[in-house]
Amino acid sequence: MTILTISAACLLDDTGRLLLVRKRNTQAFMLPGGKAEPGEDAISALTRELAEELNLSLPASALQPLGQFRAAAANEADTWIDASVFQARLPHSVSAAAELEELRWLAQDEVPPANLAPLLREHLLPLIWPATQPAQPVDTDCCHE
Repeated sequence: MTILTISAACLLDDTGRLLLVRKRNTQAFMLPGGKAEPGEDAISALTRELAEELNLSLPASALQPLGQFRAAAANEADTWIDASVFQARLPHSVSAAAELEELRWLAQDEVPPANLAPLLREHLLPLIWPATQPAQPVDTDCCHE
């Protein structure tokens, strides 16, 4: 089993919606962020990834730590992630860049999509919106024959 060290951000817009991203040639929606380069600390890795993926420049002071979490990797078999997760308000709109193919917003009162990364589904949605998230996301493909 492989363990990857990553940094990720819960980025919220002015209405409190959470930004989700999907990388090219993948299915799972996840938080923006990514793997740390050798010698990079969590904040440095995250600010670099946000600049690469979203053309977003946030000062380290804007990133509030949410915690350290371990979960199965969304897109890599037999791999777990050790994630340092931070939260910030978006100062302006963003667009997908680098390896990102799609951005999606999730509101607190929405049913989350079934294709959420395990880190989001198991740890972060219950943490940031504890009273509003259903135990399991709705799988719209579950009942087709």
